[in-house]
Amino acid sequence: MDTQSAGNKVELYGDHPALDLMNTVMTLDGGQVERWGSDAEVLAWLREAVPAVVELPDRAAPGLLEAARVLREQLRALVAQRKDGEALDLALLNGLLARAPRQLVLRGEEGGAALRIRYLGEAHDALLAPVVEAAAQLLSEGKFELVKRCENPECTLWFLDRSKSHQRRWCSMGLCGNRHKVATFRKRKAGA
Repeated sequence: MDTQSAGNKVELYGDHPALDLMNTVMTLDGGQVERWGSDAEVLAWLREAVPAVVELPDRAAPGLLEAARVLREQLRALVAQRKDGEALDLALLNGLLARAPRQLVLRGEEGGAALRIRYLGEAHDALLAPVVEAAAQLLSEGKFELVKRCENPECTLWFLDRSKSHQRRWCSMGLCGNRHKVATFRKRKAGA
């Protein structure tokens, strides 16, 4: 895959952590753009993508980038298989779930306490566990008629259609929706 790092900006288009993870590699202007270039960039992404109640360390674990990329490609395959109604090989996800169990922790805060979630196990397994849990819930309980791929044929992004009418067509109006509108307008104008 021809990749270029997109820097540190975290962009979430999937409306679901598992889909957002899949979207960390994307096609832009005809080329593949890799959103992660380091363990620290994966940790920065996790800080934006997982709920604030999940405790994350200050520093990324060595090997996090490689583990996250493996998980991403597995999720990409599983979501496509689930969407197509095919049988799923869940061994990788089940292994990750087993290696990073969840623990609830109460933290004292001014005026009371706050419930937090901590994942145990090897560092990169524990860091990726919230996304693995989200993926497991999506694959088992998700309404897959609402899991969609952007209608731009050149786009590789997926999203959960949370719109009221369930008619969302684009990963983002800023990325693909506006491009489609401009192209349609130019076609109409050229044909007039």
